[in-house]
Amino acid sequence: MTHRVDRVASLVKEELSMIFLHKIQDPELGVITITNVKLSPDLRYAKVYISVYDKANRKALLDKVDDMKGMIRSELAQRITIRFVPELNFFIDDTNDYVEKIEGIFKEIHKNDNKENQD
Repeated sequence: MTHRVDRVASLVKEELSMIFLHKIQDPELGVITITNVKLSPDLRYAKVYISVYDKANRKALLDKVDDMKGMIRSELAQRITIRFVPELNFFIDDTNDYVEKIEGIFKEIHKNDNKENQD
């Protein structure tokens, strides 16, 4: 069962990426990347994680994408053939923020290491 869920999640991710790339022509959204799609075991609900280039306006962009959810879902229904097109719930993927924070901590640690070696 999980193999099927993974395959459908991959297909949904690919098709949503194409929808955002080709169908949604809103300059206010900027660059949006679909980073991950997690489907429920019954394939009825999808958590869609998006990465947004403009960090300052994340909340507004997420609200705008949520407003277009119905249009996105109907476009997805035209592109894939499964019994039920999943209900889409969008979330901001903050993985890159976490990675940047960790990298900053490592740089700080290594900067202090270099000072100790010079003394």
